[in-house]
Amino acid sequence: MKLLNRTTRRLAMTHEGELYLSTGSKLLEQVQELERLVSSSREQPQGLLKVNATFGFGRRHIAPALSEFRRQYPEVDVQLELTDRPMNLAELAYDVGIRFGELPDQRLVGRKLAANRRFVCASPTYLKKHGIPKTPGELRNQMCIVLRENDTAYGTWHFTKGKRHELVKVHGAMSSNDGEVTLQWAVDGHGILVRSEWDVQTSIDSGKLTRVLADWSLPSADIYATYPERLNLSAKVRVFVDFLETHIKP
Repeated sequence: MKLLNRTTRRLAMTHEGELYLSTGSKLLEQVQELERLVSSSREQPQGLLKVNATFGFGRRHIAPALSEFRRQYPEVDVQLELTDRPMNLAELAYDVGIRFGELPDQRLVGRKLAANRRFVCASPTYLKKHGIPKTPGELRNQMCIVLRENDTAYGTWHFTKGKRHELVKVHGAMSSNDGEVTLQWAVDGHGILVRSEWDVQTSIDSGKLTRVLADWSLPSADIYATYPERLNLSAKVRVFVDFLETHIKP
């Protein structure tokens, strides 16, 4: 396709050349506008922010945080998806996911929001009736309430004390994939439960639950804000993660 007519004295565009110039100029303007929009989104929080969190923690902590975040940043629309297990952030186009414990996916970047231990606990009524376990192994003879979550081995609890490690397969008559349900069952006296410090501390302080095997440690459940690895974070993600770091408190 000929775009220019060239002679020894002058250079002129053909009709096709004029079309290329006109259309190309419009495309260049659109690209420049797109670059301005992208640059702006990296400077000012705006657009849709998609967040994934687990049911209990999401209701009690992330939902109120998003309410306040939206009040401070009205140009951001928020969408909170609560699930019983972590979702694939990249595949489902989430901006931020709230995770507990070690991050299994190396494609994710995580910022620690707060420390969080796991406790073994039961109601005083249950312990009075069935006795207080003194070692992790004694849990095999107790009624344990099991939370089905993630892809962890079902009903297997990992204990550490110094250089000692114990892997205990527990059993019981009640299990659920909802942490709040299992917590209520423990308060009602149905068995021994392993739950996050953030979930049970209030019940322990009020006397509804009693911590046992406190000299043994379980895998940490530190709280992280995670997001897909990107070279340039948008302002909405960067500012929201900063916001969570100051607002998520025990």
